[in-house]
Amino acid sequence: MDHFALAPALSYKGPMAIFPRPVSPKSALGDFWGYFKQQRQHKWPLLGVSVALTYVIVWTFVIDANTNTMPTRNKIIYVQSWDANRSDAAIILQQKIDFAKREAALVKQQTKMQGYADAFGIEWREEEARNTAKRKEAVKAIDAMLDDRLAKAEATNKAGPQASAKPAPAVQP
Repeated sequence: MDHFALAPALSYKGPMAIFPRPVSPKSALGDFWGYFKQQRQHKWPLLGVSVALTYVIVWTFVIDANTNTMPTRNKIIYVQSWDANRSDAAIILQQKIDFAKREAALVKQQTKMQGYADAFGIEWREEEARNTAKRKEAVKAIDAMLDDRLAKAEATNKAGPQASAKPAPAVQP
């Protein structure tokens, strides 16, 4: 074994070519055609699998290149337009309506999630009882606050717009 590599450095690799001899497109096409002329049972299924696999790989790269990189399309955001001369009472009344809608949507979403919890066997009833009690207290407090503000706003409106307006500072010449 000691004598194996003692000869000049690449003496046993000399006859090996580093690159194969040049292949012309004509000979490559001839080899391809010759392969398909042969009668082999696995030829067509193998071709189908290789084409399908290539298609999947290329399609995956195309999809990945477009994921989260495309700019968002023109997204229209509708903003509710309000009269600039609205009274405070009208504003507070709209807040009460919006709050009631939000609470109804929350209850609907909670019912939906409770259905999912039941489907997966998650116990939620004890925690829901505690949270419902706390939520009812919070809703009651918010409704009372809005009712109080609404009563003050209506009282101010009945007193007249002059009562709520601040007197203009006197301008000294």
